[in-house]
Amino acid sequence: MRTNPDTLAVVRNLGILAHVDAGKTTVTERILYTTGTTHKRGEVHDGTTVTDFDPQERDRGITIFAAAVSCAWDGHRINLIDTPGHVDFADEVERALRVLDGAVAVFDAVAGVEPQSESVWRQADRHGVPRIAFVNKLDRAGADLDTAVESIRERLHPAPLVVQLPIGAEDGFRGVVDLVRMRALLWADGADTAVEQAVPEELREEVTRRRRLLEEAVAELHAGALEEFCARSALSPETLRLALRELTRSGDGVVVLCGSAYRNRGIEPLLDAVVAYLPSPLDVPAVRGLRDGADEERPVDPQAPFAALAFKVSATPTGRFTYLRVYSGTIEKGDTVWDAVAGRTERIGRILRVQADRHAQVDRAVAGDIVAVVGLKSARAGSTLCAPAAPLVLEPPGVADPVVSVAVEARTSTGTDRLASALARLAEEDPSLVVRTDAETGQTVLSGMGELHLEVAVEKIRRDAGLEVNVGRPRVAYRETVGRGVSGFVFRHVKQDGGAGQFAHVVLDVEPLDTESGFEFRSAVVGGSVPQEYVRAVETGCRDALAEGPLGGHPVTGLRVTLTDGATHVKDSSDTAFRTAGRLGLRDALRGCAMLLLEPVVEVTVTVPEEAVGGVLGDLAARRGRVSGSVARAGSAVVTATVPLAELFGYATRLRSRTQGRGTFTARPTGYAPAPVTTPVR
Repeated sequence: MRTNPDTLAVVRNLGILAHVDAGKTTVTERILYTTGTTHKRGEVHDGTTVTDFDPQERDRGITIFAAAVSCAWDGHRINLIDTPGHVDFADEVERALRVLDGAVAVFDAVAGVEPQSESVWRQADRHGVPRIAFVNKLDRAGADLDTAVESIRERLHPAPLVVQLPIGAEDGFRGVVDLVRMRALLWADGADTAVEQAVPEELREEVTRRRRLLEEAVAELHAGALEEFCARSALSPETLRLALRELTRSGDGVVVLCGSAYRNRGIEPLLDAVVAYLPSPLDVPAVRGLRDGADEERPVDPQAPFAALAFKVSATPTGRFTYLRVYSGTIEKGDTVWDAVAGRTERIGRILRVQADRHAQVDRAVAGDIVAVVGLKSARAGSTLCAPAAPLVLEPPGVADPVVSVAVEARTSTGTDRLASALARLAEEDPSLVVRTDAETGQTVLSGMGELHLEVAVEKIRRDAGLEVNVGRPRVAYRETVGRGVSGFVFRHVKQDGGAGQFAHVVLDVEPLDTESGFEFRSAVVGGSVPQEYVRAVETGCRDALAEGPLGGHPVTGLRVTLTDGATHVKDSSDTAFRTAGRLGLRDALRGCAMLLLEPVVEVTVTVPEEAVGGVLGDLAARRGRVSGSVARAGSAVVTATVPLAELFGYATRLRSRTQGRGTFTARPTGYAPAPVTTPVR
């Protein structure tokens, strides 16, 4: 089987990552405009962007749903995903990163690295996605490339490799010097393309110094560059480009470019950098999956057996779209594929090249493609689609546990069934939304990643389904943990009901666990008093018991259970008996432990005018916040604090009233912390 390198080598699958309001969507719009995909500049503030096409995105001025677009540049095809920047929609970013080969991280030249910038950067680290950085908004007052780069170095810890020097500052920003080619690129007011010329005389000394710093930084990280640098005391442009490409793809360095997306300055060299430095599907390792329980690789080859991962499902008025990253093989319209998760065959009705909410039909998709398909009924985000004759299961994107819940109900009894259908469709499209029925109250509970996440979901029901919905007050997802454990807890499960009986005897130790793994089970049984197959049943039973803790029925985490002893019966012992003993025994043991209630906490970054700092600090203290830092920045103050999530409901309105509408805040989850004993547990 032969690959088709000429086709695959010119493909780039990348995402745009950043903090909210750093300019991701504007960068995406300018890329589409510069590549000729669109013929008019879309603006976020006008609601005319291609990727923010949902009515809520345009109303709120933020990206909510990851949107895929395709464009062409310099003979290359770029499949691009514009991701959300708000923390409530981090799961959309997670699903996108799972299928991308590279990314452009966008930073505000005034603010530098912001909280969500750091979060998405760490997400990309976990997936091993190579990145280049684009420092945006250099035309703003207070913009400074060096300060932004230093924040990248300090907070994200990569080796930033700055390949451009700005020409002009703030409102006078008009171009950049390419330190690799040692040429200047200038944009005239209103011009869409740059004019290339020699480096201005007044900048030559600084440009020479910056080029030297770049060469030294690259030589420190790249063996081949170091050899040439030692021999010639300089690097040729070809060596520098090759080293930058290899450092980017290995993750040892991050190329840094700069510009102003709003003014369309810096987009062309950014596209050149995407083509030059970010990997093609051929440059990333072959995808690995499970086949009959054993690891198997699928090469990036159109002739190999088909394998693709569904990373997004979207229900539209024109059909149900399933977005796929094709890792190997080829599919054509009308093909039959195997859904390895659902265990059923599906037929591909249509294959679409995606342009946000617009689509162009194509006849086939090959390895390396990102496309949408129509006709699949069972596929969900995370499903593996493969050739029926060569089944494979790929690792799905991770899904975070929801932290906020609201009760929802239709205002009329006739709308109950429609609400249930709408909620099921929401959960299908967004796996981070969870719908359940409260066993005690009978209420339908919708859980998600934050207040805004749930607000958007409810508004989507109202708009798409035409339903009037009553929504309860948000509630956070508490956890329970062990503060002080118990040792030698004995539990006997004996049951006789006329037939075969049940007998299981276990002795458990329960203790706190100081790691983030949540739960750990181990066996210290000696002498075979509990056979190994029953030990596994006890562990399964203990995991069953973690669903509801003794304080308020919340999930239990942060504990270690050790099976120290037990006994069996010749006839009545079984897996079922020991699983039941594990579940009931741990449940009783937890009642004997000193339990702690945990509540979700978030790191809040509040930006306010300097004169409002005192009131904001007092309000954070009243919300049980612990202030960890405060810095002055261009006439405003940036306060960082850790606050319980339950105390942040309604905070946006309160902050606006305290700062006459000039205050803003962002929040990102940092885990769980012990809650006060007065906190209600139900």
